[in-house]
Amino acid sequence: MSSKHVIVYGASGYTGRLICEFLRHYNISFTAAGRDEDRLQESMTSHVPGIETADYEVVAVEHSVDALTDLFRGSSVVLNTVGPFIKHGDAVVQAALAAGAHYTDTTGEQDWLIHCEEQFSSDFAAAGLLLAPGIAQMYTTGEIAAQIALETPGVDTLDIAVFWGGSPTIASTRTILVNAAGGAAYYLEQNQYVPFDPGQGLVPLVVPGQHELAQSLPWGGTSHPVWFKNDPRVANCKAQGGVFNAALMNGVPVIVADALEATKDMSPEDRDAALDAVAAQVMNTMPPRENARINKSLDSVHASGPLGRAHVVIHGNNNYQQTGLLQAYAAYSLLQQAPRRVGLASACQAFGHRELEGVLRSFGFIAPPIVTVHA
Repeated sequence: MSSKHVIVYGASGYTGRLICEFLRHYNISFTAAGRDEDRLQESMTSHVPGIETADYEVVAVEHSVDALTDLFRGSSVVLNTVGPFIKHGDAVVQAALAAGAHYTDTTGEQDWLIHCEEQFSSDFAAAGLLLAPGIAQMYTTGEIAAQIALETPGVDTLDIAVFWGGSPTIASTRTILVNAAGGAAYYLEQNQYVPFDPGQGLVPLVVPGQHELAQSLPWGGTSHPVWFKNDPRVANCKAQGGVFNAALMNGVPVIVADALEATKDMSPEDRDAALDAVAAQVMNTMPPRENARINKSLDSVHASGPLGRAHVVIHGNNNYQQTGLLQAYAAYSLLQQAPRRVGLASACQAFGHRELEGVLRSFGFIAPPIVTVHA
């Protein structure tokens, strides 16, 4: 049983460290949990600025429902960073529910969100608990822009683009490959899931603020179509994204295609191991701490309808730090008041999009949204 209010599971990873850093900003006590106690201790003391002023403990735990449930008891919020979530998430969600704790994670894995909705949402709602996968810059900041666009009457279609500067972490690289191997990515058309053409490849997009076209991918479909499927204002939603680095983007489809071809006849267990090995070849070191002059983010949403048009652009920086802050704020809010929605909900649905915009702006991570409305 933890003596702290918040559990950060996977705290030794790149994003986990950032969550711990921002929990310190909010003066929230937390348990840094994971499988390797030595690695957790080293991560906290060497990679979390100001950790000496935080109230925290380090706990090694086995990745099983029983062990995690024992750890989570006594805490109110579980912040999970251990992915790929479709592989590792069930045990954490089940343990959070059993312990009576709210659950969030950093995923954008569309299949995982749909799985959470089908398997766990009603149980969390019945318990008065929030189930909020997908609280991260790549999904939440874009959703903030989408929710602002939906303030314009007469729109029912969302065209979302998300871009960032830098490279994915080790965990994100593994997730990209596992997600690609897992099946279809969907967009929303007339309130129904429609699979992207798996052979479409890179799609050039016009990115506000530059003349050069940027290359995009469906990126697993992202979480946005799932969040908006049950929103009566939205009938259609498509999201694509990528990194500003064109060379890296051009290489992603080749790496994925080669990995899938090489593992197509393997058993699921052997394929997972092989994909992990490929991911390690692509990215096997922690990225450096973000630089606000280099690690830019851009979220652009065109909203349209029969008689309405709006365009919202949010320029920002330090994508992974945005994620760490959003996770920490989610815990900060949940420790003080009930969320706006229980069961499966996005960050905006649970905490309010204007509130989250204010949080990101107060820490200097996003500029004021640029809103253009065509009446």
